[in-house]
Order: sequence, then C-alpha cells, then structure tokens
Amino acid sequence: MNKMTKIVTTLLLASSLACATTLVSVNGTNITQEDVDTALMNATQGRFNQVPADKQAEFRKQVLEQLIAKELVYEDAQKTGVLKSKDFKEEYEKVQERVKKDLAIQVWQKQQFDKVSVSDKDLKNYYDNNKEEFNEKSSVHARHILVKEESEAKAIEKELKSLSGEALKNKFIELAKEKSTGPTGPKGGDLGFFAQGQMVPEFDAKVFSMKKGTISEPVKTQFGYHVIYLEDKKAKKVLSFTEVKSFIEQRLKMEKFKVVVEDKMKELKNKATIK
Repeated sequence: MNKMTKIVTTLLLASSLACATTLVSVNGTNITQEDVDTALMNATQGRFNQVPADKQAEFRKQVLEQLIAKELVYEDAQKTGVLKSKDFKEEYEKVQERVKKDLAIQVWQKQQFDKVSVSDKDLKNYYDNNKEEFNEKSSVHARHILVKEESEAKAIEKELKSLSGEALKNKFIELAKEKSTGPTGPKGGDLGFFAQGQMVPEFDAKVFSMKKGTISEPVKTQFGYHVIYLEDKKAKKVLSFTEVKSFIEQRLKMEKFKVVVEDKMKELKNKATIK
C-alpha cells in the first residue's frame, strides 16, 4: 500500500468516527459505533485497514465484548464502593495531575501547529516533484462465498453459472447469506473495495484477473474454498492536485511544525535551570 493510499484510508477511518449509532446498551449505558471504531483505531495504531478483510468482523466483535466487559466491571466498582475507597482516591489524584499536564502539552502543541502556514506555491511544487506518492492502485469491489470443501464450492458455482446481470448478483448474495462460513456471509459476502495486494495471494491473483459482473471457479486458500463475484473495478490512476492538496498541506505543515518545536525546545532549555 502506497503512502497516499494509507493517508486516504486513515482519513476515511477517521470520518467513520462521526457515526454515533448505538450498538448495544449495558444497563442503560450506550456503546456506540464511534466507541468501537475508536477502540479499533487505538488497538491497531490506526492500521485497522491492514487487518485481513475476513478477520475484521471477528476483531470488531472482540472489541465490542471488551467494551461491554469494561462497563460491567465499572458498574460493579461503583456498587461495591471502589470509587469511595482510599486506594481509588489516591490513584485518581495522580491520574488527574498527569491528565492536566498531558492536556496542557496537547493544547500547547496545537497552538504551535496552528501558527504554521504553507504557501500554495510550496504545495504545488511538492505535488509536481513527488507524483509517485499519489499513484492510486487499481482496486475491486468483490463478494465471496467461503466453504470448507471443494465439492461445496463447485456445487455453488454450478448453481450460479447460468445466471448473469442482477439475477446473478442477487442469487450470489442469497447463497452467501445461506452457505458462506466467512464473517461476511450475513452481508452477502461483501468485502467492499480493496486494493491489489491486500488479500491472500491466491484470492488476490484471481479477483484482479476477473471481469466485472462475473463469478470465479473455486479458489483454494488457507481459509477454505472461495467462489468470488466481482461487483466493480477501478483502474489505477494518479490523484489530481486538487484531490491531494489538503493532504500535502498537512504533511508540509507537520514538517515545519517539527522544526518549530525543535527551535522552541532549544530556546526553553537555554532559559531553564536544569541540574
């Protein structure tokens, strides 16, 4: 995955945090999609998109279970007087002081960052001199039906082979919900869009050789046998300056910001008494 794809993916993940859909309520306390997405971002250091597609649903489920467990334990701690105990109060005071210091540092950094500016000329120069960063790989939108035995996969292929167009797509979704053992089964086997190189090699090689609106013969991987339906395909392209301008601005601002902070730290150290 190239640098620009990582940036775009990170921003897309960040935008999903705006969703506040309640997934479950624990004794009146809501756990939202935002809570799960934030926990996923933290657990994977912002690289949830690099988790294999067929494992993402299970990972989300595990994170949701952990959040539920946290709520249950916190509620019990309240009921059993933990929040009023001496141990809790002493630790809470230490945490408050650390949070106060960390928050002050974060606000200071933000204020320093907001002062940094980059000219349009610098942005365009960076784009013109680094176009290789803005190559977007070809990507596909695919569905799959995953089963354990090759005979099952061949039977599914046979059932679908005579169909085409919407009839093929609708029947594929129906069979995925009914027969697929993968976590995407309930969603009609939908894997969404993904770039070349993100799936296991056997799956990747087949899906990127297919034509839109067709199915594959059974494909064997470490997970079992897949029948693939290719829903859409996007050719690789170079992103335009307009599309990446804001990303370049953030990158160049961050580079300038690092220099500003280094200079500021030297100034503060020179004025300080450090023994």
